[in-house]
Amino acid sequence: MAAHQQPDRPHATESAAAPTGLWLVGARGSVATTAVVGLLALRAGLVDPIGCVTERPPLTDIDLPAWDQLVIGGHDIVDTPPAKRAEQLAGAGVLPPALLGAVSDGLAEVEAQLRPGYHPASHAGAQRAAADRLAADITEFRARHGLRRVVVVNVASTEPPLPRLPEHADLAALEAALADPARTVLPASAVAAYAALRAGCPYVNFTPSTGIALPALASLAEQVGLPYAGSDGKTGETLLRSVLAPMFAERALRVRSWAGTNLLGGGDGATLADPGHASSKLESKARGLAALLGSDVRAPLHIDNVPDLGEVKTAWDHVSFEGFLGARMSLQLTWTGYDSALAAPLVLDLARLVAAAHAAGQRGPLGALAFFFKDPLGSTEHRFAEQVRALAAWACELGGRR
Repeated sequence: MAAHQQPDRPHATESAAAPTGLWLVGARGSVATTAVVGLLALRAGLVDPIGCVTERPPLTDIDLPAWDQLVIGGHDIVDTPPAKRAEQLAGAGVLPPALLGAVSDGLAEVEAQLRPGYHPASHAGAQRAAADRLAADITEFRARHGLRRVVVVNVASTEPPLPRLPEHADLAALEAALADPARTVLPASAVAAYAALRAGCPYVNFTPSTGIALPALASLAEQVGLPYAGSDGKTGETLLRSVLAPMFAERALRVRSWAGTNLLGGGDGATLADPGHASSKLESKARGLAALLGSDVRAPLHIDNVPDLGEVKTAWDHVSFEGFLGARMSLQLTWTGYDSALAAPLVLDLARLVAAAHAAGQRGPLGALAFFFKDPLGSTEHRFAEQVRALAAWACELGGRR
């Protein structure tokens, strides 16, 4: 494409309750498959919307795309059919096996909407050409289905942190570098984010990978008038920390250390067994705890791959704290759950909410959606209760109430 595609400019009074695309980057993975199966089951009335906060007030006061108005497409670098991945997840206990037959036709329809993704190791040529292809896939999907908008959500595997380069701050320099076939400037997540913006699509980074978190890409989002949200979905251990850490602060109890260990298997366990990939996740978690407690609190965190656990994730925390007269005490807690089942409804919620933000003409980072993220863009607030209030205030404003 010779120029950035300008999105259709929404009017302030426009409703988001219209056919809307949900384009999943990492569409064949566990989180994406769980979200798709859940969406199909919700459409059919086979399950209750447990875990979907857009089904609770005041978010119900916003004009949102209905479940049957979300159309799924996506990119992935693997070729496992969604139906096969769903069978694997059912075998691992994430999905109810009884649902698979009821959603099989829907999974086949989704399979027809998926396109090959981008990975630097398998792409020859300039990254700009790869971004052009990804953007064209999304644009064609939107036109083919007559969609008012498409929300792109990154749920792909975690990447290592990106070293800061000069062109990351300047859009013109970045685009010149992307056109150089001899250079690999951006990780796959950032190429996908760039492609989403080029296609005129709001963007959500549900992972700790780079995604849109570069000054040049933020500048592009502002230039083309698109909202975005992220990063790193808050589903388990960090969710508990964002609730419990303020308790210690408000009760004037001194936290001396907060140690954590995550045990997980499956695809995430294999990915995070690589220290480079794990560092993105560890940094994301650490920033939130430091903001809640202060950087002087010792907070070691380990992530261990335990293949035997499959899709189950166990998080163990040990909190050492000091009370009146120096009394030393501790809190230990264990959280065990299916991360994909916790993440999937949030992915659906975010698609609906970001669609509403786009319909309302909002642009830039959606700090009010910090509620959903470990490392929120556009907000420095990590206290869960405050994030709940900010989300409710945003929803009331968007829904026309003050």
